[in-house]
Amino acid sequence: MAENIKFNKTFYTKEDYSKVIDTSFKELGVQSIQEQIITQPNTSEFFAMYNDLFYDIPELGEINSHEYLIKKSSEYILFEPNQEEIIALQAEIAQLRIDLLDAQKQILQLQTGTTIVNP
Repeated sequence: MAENIKFNKTFYTKEDYSKVIDTSFKELGVQSIQEQIITQPNTSEFFAMYNDLFYDIPELGEINSHEYLIKKSSEYILFEPNQEEIIALQAEIAQLRIDLLDAQKQILQLQTGTTIVNP
């Protein structure tokens, strides 16, 4: 029961080869710069993706985390978190130092019976 199988072989010249055979890398996923630009998400699409991935993103980490996003965004917009609170606390500390110095002067005056004059 042996049957003969015929194979057809087609030969191409160098000139015809590039016209007939596609030698680009489209099948391997290589994209042109224009194709890459088109497939890049716009701002709305980025934030939609971010919202979809929000709970999949680790909270802390050097890269690829919410902590990383906060640090990078803060650097970009020169944002210093809690700056108003820091300024208010520094003013309060300065006032407490003045109050402490006044209290120490009063104690010294009461102990020595002398009057201390501010310079």
